[in-house]
Amino acid sequence: MKDIIYIFGHKNPDTDSVCSTIALSYLKNELGYNTEPRVLSNINEETKFVLKKFKFDTPHILNDVKLQIKDVNYHKNFKVSINESVYNAFLTMQSNDMSTIPVVDEKDNFIGVFAMKDIAKQVILENNVILKTNYQKIIEAINGTEVLKFNDEIEGEITNIDLRSSTFYNQNHLNNKSILIVGDRHSIIEEAINKKIKLLIVTGGNKLKDEHLKLAIKNKINIIYTNKDTYNTLLTISFANYILNYHYTKDLVVVNESTDITDFNDIVNKTKHSYYPVLNNSGKCLGLIKLSDLRDYSPKKVILVDHNEISQSADGLEEAKIMEIVDHHKLGTLGTMEPINFRSMTVGSTCTIIYELFKENKVKIPNDIASLLIAGIISDTLLLKSPTTTKDDEKALKDLVKLTQINEEKLAIEMFKANDVVKSKSIKEIIFMDFKSFKLDKDNIAISQITTLNSKAILKQKSSYIKYLNKEANSSNYKVFLFVITDIFKNGSYILFNENAKNLIKDAFGLKVDEGTFLEDIVSRKKQILPNIMNLLK
Repeated sequence: MKDIIYIFGHKNPDTDSVCSTIALSYLKNELGYNTEPRVLSNINEETKFVLKKFKFDTPHILNDVKLQIKDVNYHKNFKVSINESVYNAFLTMQSNDMSTIPVVDEKDNFIGVFAMKDIAKQVILENNVILKTNYQKIIEAINGTEVLKFNDEIEGEITNIDLRSSTFYNQNHLNNKSILIVGDRHSIIEEAINKKIKLLIVTGGNKLKDEHLKLAIKNKINIIYTNKDTYNTLLTISFANYILNYHYTKDLVVVNESTDITDFNDIVNKTKHSYYPVLNNSGKCLGLIKLSDLRDYSPKKVILVDHNEISQSADGLEEAKIMEIVDHHKLGTLGTMEPINFRSMTVGSTCTIIYELFKENKVKIPNDIASLLIAGIISDTLLLKSPTTTKDDEKALKDLVKLTQINEEKLAIEMFKANDVVKSKSIKEIIFMDFKSFKLDKDNIAISQITTLNSKAILKQKSSYIKYLNKEANSSNYKVFLFVITDIFKNGSYILFNENAKNLIKDAFGLKVDEGTFLEDIVSRKKQILPNIMNLLK
């Protein structure tokens, strides 16, 4: 499957950025890409209304695009079941050039790690006489051949014969739990079969006599042949044991697949381990990551819509791979490591650019997508009344209205009424609904804008808003914090600002300006408000 490309707008999503994100994702998928539309925070009431009206789900929030463990090419699906044999765990580690492997239960839950050193410790320091496994795993461990199988599960005590037959008869303690490893000692084989042992392993390529085989069938004796000699069979048969019966480490530092690489490096510096099991949020084991794996990673792929400033984009953008930018704002300071597609147009709405992309790629615009584009154009151009509006916006809206038969003026009124959040949201929430910050040399400025039909309600709380602007400007070191309350039907905006910016605001707009002053014909942050302030601060 192709890698997912995340498409998203700026940190404070408005109707234009969300609608253009969804529409562009649809277009890209029609062209064969695998994209998902996302938002970087909660959407405003106007956008909620638009998505609900045209039956679209709200895109999921993308918290950041930082490099995570899931983006690293670690040893994925490298794990072994607690009920797997030591032998198969060894082979898995050997084939992956690893000395440690995570151990999981029947539901893939992480329960510990098993290592080569655990095998060595068991072989060297302990007497491996107990076997608890199944018939097939024994065959695998000793490279054996099935002869008779009456039980899947085999549990018993391992015995090998290195005594004279007479001594064996006097000393043996064979019973129905015995696992006998023997060569061509036919008299001893017969005795073992008569004792109804659990398992008989015949070594050295030897075979049972016909009468002994018949007797074994009668007594339901499990039998395996192997070409290994008795000594080597004894060395390897304990590897048929379930890992459950071996020593393995249960307490170990683990990491989540969503852990940021920067946070992972902090964990490494504190714990000093060379490997870490990787789990998901449910505790399921996904594999193992080694420090050397960090050199091989695939950054998240993204397409930016309606912005090109790193301060307005997703956290961790510098760790992602930007595939494309579609925007209608001034160029910011964002840089990329390699050439990308950058579509920038001097239009009033990003949705106008998306409309052009549909036409250029000869992809039919479905009615619901066309409706989103209409809403985006209405919102960002204030129903074509903003000075940012161009003939391209006018033509795009006209063509889309013709396609959908939507009454754009009626939709505009519905949208702006839906965005009347004065009674339902706090001052902080209202100010940060459509907030953008800019850095100009040494000065930081912030401009928040809201389009509402209820500007009177905000102006009644003018002092509270100014108090908040002053507080935020001081704490965040903004030289200017301007709050613009736009009324498209009056074709202008009321402005509030932090007190320290009063003289600058007066100079910027060339008239007597006070808190709550109505600026006629001033409706565009991008084309009217921001340039005026920038010219003074340069």
